[in-house]
Amino acid sequence: MLYNLFEYLNGKIDFPGMGLFKYISFRAISASILSLLIALFVGKKIIKALTKKQIGETIRELGLEGEQQKKNSPTMGGIIILISFLVPTLLLADLTNVYVILMIITALWLGFVGFIDDYIKVFKKNKQGLSGKFKIIGQVSLGLVVGLTLYFSDQAVIRVPSYQKSSEAHPEIVSQEGFSDRITFFKEEKSTKTTIPFFKGNEFDYSWLSPVGGKWKELAGWIIYIAVIIFVVTAVSNSTNLTDGLDGLATGISAIEVATLGVLAYVSGNIIYSNYLNIMYIPYTGELVIVLAAFIGALIGFLWYNSYPAQVFMGDTGSLAIGGIIAVSAIVIKKELLIPIFCGILLAESLSVIIQTSYFKYTRIKHGTGRRVFRMTPLHHHFQKIDGDALIRIPKRIIPEAKIVTRFWIIAILLAVFTLITLKIR
Repeated sequence: MLYNLFEYLNGKIDFPGMGLFKYISFRAISASILSLLIALFVGKKIIKALTKKQIGETIRELGLEGEQQKKNSPTMGGIIILISFLVPTLLLADLTNVYVILMIITALWLGFVGFIDDYIKVFKKNKQGLSGKFKIIGQVSLGLVVGLTLYFSDQAVIRVPSYQKSSEAHPEIVSQEGFSDRITFFKEEKSTKTTIPFFKGNEFDYSWLSPVGGKWKELAGWIIYIAVIIFVVTAVSNSTNLTDGLDGLATGISAIEVATLGVLAYVSGNIIYSNYLNIMYIPYTGELVIVLAAFIGALIGFLWYNSYPAQVFMGDTGSLAIGGIIAVSAIVIKKELLIPIFCGILLAESLSVIIQTSYFKYTRIKHGTGRRVFRMTPLHHHFQKIDGDALIRIPKRIIPEAKIVTRFWIIAILLAVFTLITLKIR
C-alpha cells in the first residue's frame, strides 16, 4: 500500500526518503522488523484474550512427558501469525504483483480452513475437528487457483535468453552493448519448466510428460503441471500440520525454510544473480522477498510465545497457512522439486506416519496383530517414548522435548544450507 502510494506520488511530490521504497532490501528489512514487533505486541493481547475465553488445546492422552502441562495453553495462535504477516505485506509489498496477491490469498484461504477446524475442536468439543475431506477440498481448491493463475496471468512468465548476431543488429545497439560477436536479449514466455537439482541441464519441463503431441502438448503439459501444484500444496500443508506437535518445532523449522525460499526468490528474480548461477530467471518474483521477510518476522515473533514451555499453540489456523505459504512460494519460483531437500523434516514426519500406518495394516492382515515401525508417530513423538513394541528401538532413553526441537532445528539449518549449495552443484 505504501509502496504503491509512493510509486504513484513519485515525481509529483518530493518527500524525503520516498526513494527508499524502490529497494527490495529496504522493504524486506522493514517488513521483517514490523511483523516481528506486531507479533510481540498483538501476540500478548491475543494470548490474554484466548486464555480469558479458555480456548485451550485439545490434548490426546498419549502418555508423553509434559503432556498434561499443555492442557491449559490456548490454541488458535495462528491468528497472531496471520495478522503479523498480512499488515506489513499490505503496507510494503507491491499489491499489483500477481505473486504477492497469491501469497495473501494462500494465507487467508488455508488460515480460514484451519480456523474452522480449530473452532470445531475448541467450541464444539469435537476432537476430530473439520472432516478430512473438507480439508482436502480446501487445499485442492487453492492448488487449482494457483495453477490457473500461473496459466492465465501475464506476469507469471520466465525470461529466456535470445541471441542475435551483432551484424544483424542496429549499429547503435552494438556500440551500446559492447559485444563483438552476439547480443543477448531476453524474451518472456509462459512455461511449465521447473528446476531439477544435481543435473547440468537443470531444467525439467512438465510438457515432456504429455501423452499427446502436436498442438495439444502444451495444454496437456499445463494440466500435468496444475496437478503437481495441487499435490504439492496439499502435501506440504498437511506435513506442516503433522510437524506441529512440540513447543516451537513447526515454528522454528518453518522460519528456516521460509528464509531459504527468500534467498531462492531473490536470486531467481535478479537477472544478474540468476545469470551468474545459471538458473531460471523469473521476473517479478523479487517482491516475494518482501512477503517472505514479513512471514519470517511473524514466525519469529510467534516463536517468542511458542518456544518451550509454550504459552500458545498455533493450531491448524497457523500450520495449514504456513504449509501453504511454503508450497506456493516454492512453486512460483520453480523450485518445488527442491522441497524434499529443504523441507526434509516435514517429509520425514509425513513418511513416518505413512510407514507406520501401512506396516500396521499389513502385519494385522498377515499376522492377525498389527505391529509398529516407530514407537509413536509423527516422528518427533518416537523420541519421547521408550516403552512399546516397535522395530526401531533407539534411542534407549526419553529425550527431553526442548532437545528434540533444537536438534530438529539444527537438521533443518543443514538441509537449508545444502539446498542453497545445489544451486552450483550440477
